[in-house]
Amino acid sequence: MKNLSKLLLVSILGGALTLGSYKIFFEEEVPPTLPPVSNTGAEVISANYAKNLYGTNADFTKAAENTVNGVVHVKNVAIYRGPRTMRDLIYGNHSGGKALQGAGSGVIISPDGYIVTNNHVIKEANEVEVTLNNNKTYKAEIIGTDETSDIALLKIDAENLDYIPFGDSNNVKLGEWVLAVGNPFNLKSTVTAGIISATARDLNTFDNTPQSFIQTDAAINPGNSGGALVNINGELVGINTAITSQTGSYVGYAFAVPSNNTRKIVEDIMEYGDVQKGILGIRGGSVTQTAIEELDLKTSQGVLVAEVTSGSGAEKAGLKEGDVIKKIDNIQINKFSDLTGYIYTKRPDDEVEVTFLRDGDEKQVRVKLSKFETYVIEPIKIEVTNATKEDLQALNIDHGVKIHKTLSPRLPASELVGTIITAIDNKKVSNVGDVERIFRRKNPSEEIIISIVDKNGQKQHMVWR
Repeated sequence: MKNLSKLLLVSILGGALTLGSYKIFFEEEVPPTLPPVSNTGAEVISANYAKNLYGTNADFTKAAENTVNGVVHVKNVAIYRGPRTMRDLIYGNHSGGKALQGAGSGVIISPDGYIVTNNHVIKEANEVEVTLNNNKTYKAEIIGTDETSDIALLKIDAENLDYIPFGDSNNVKLGEWVLAVGNPFNLKSTVTAGIISATARDLNTFDNTPQSFIQTDAAINPGNSGGALVNINGELVGINTAITSQTGSYVGYAFAVPSNNTRKIVEDIMEYGDVQKGILGIRGGSVTQTAIEELDLKTSQGVLVAEVTSGSGAEKAGLKEGDVIKKIDNIQINKFSDLTGYIYTKRPDDEVEVTFLRDGDEKQVRVKLSKFETYVIEPIKIEVTNATKEDLQALNIDHGVKIHKTLSPRLPASELVGTIITAIDNKKVSNVGDVERIFRRKNPSEEIIISIVDKNGQKQHMVWR
């Protein structure tokens, strides 16, 4: 696994110079709505069926014609305010100017100008410019972003636009033909073809951010980020996001955020201003050979429940440690990323039917999803979530929030993730709301004092200035 990790280079396809995140939330009394999911997505045309339908050489012209006008070129423009030359520095001329900070693609998802792209394409943008396939250029508003999934929602002031309808990404099949539509290397309106190589692909199982990408062998290169992955019916099944490469260019492996996940994120941003994350309330992982032998499991596939969170929907429904989840609703669960990929399309308080094995017997329960609450402490680039009762008992403490993720490569994730913050600026914190209230009232220029209990139970104080 270590050797594989060293060889695996996830090349984010655009906006390579971006360094932070930029977020604007959009709220209306009546939230806008997206066109419905296309009905034809339920009847997926597989590779073999496409060949029978179109002959030996499958014809993609219709899908290409129907989608190329729904993909746009996205430019991330930074406004530079500092001195540009030595003369400017000496004489104090800070007139500055504009510089292209990153570029990629975007997908029009509604006729009134809503556009999906990748968060990394527009990260740290002062301005975002969108150019349609007919060469018309618009200033775009950033409606909202989700850094975890790398999805951003833009809006331009335009009407009656060609758009790409959402397909059902749960229906994509291995070997199904797909097209990647985007602007690689600033070459506008480029279409490449390939097949679905894998689904529910997690590129890094150790980054504490479970992923569930669609993998394709359609050629994708820098500039394709945020572009469309469409099926042979011209329906959106994914947003092209990353490649695996040792060179930074395409070598046969490309990855897209599934359209069902994308649509859910976009609808959340439109309605709530941020992403509503529902969770089962378990911790676990894919079934391994070691687990099969030690626990005498009767299956080699599924998600083994290692812990059930106190007070969660999973606990209330009766799930227990040692259960093996095999299916959620009608989705087969063979590995952990299958589970997270599907759950990420749901919201808190949604109910799902969980099929699982216990002592070799198959059982079913309905689970009401809990809300996953997080807060990003921007000045120090860490994300915290509520600590469970088990988290606190393990360290013999009675309050605190848990560091869920580090957002800067300069922070030692292996040391910080999982530790408990008990106080901020000597103020006790028991939940995410306490942390948010402290920073809402805090002067940004003040130092930050964090009191933590590490994974060994040692108390420490950390100061940021």
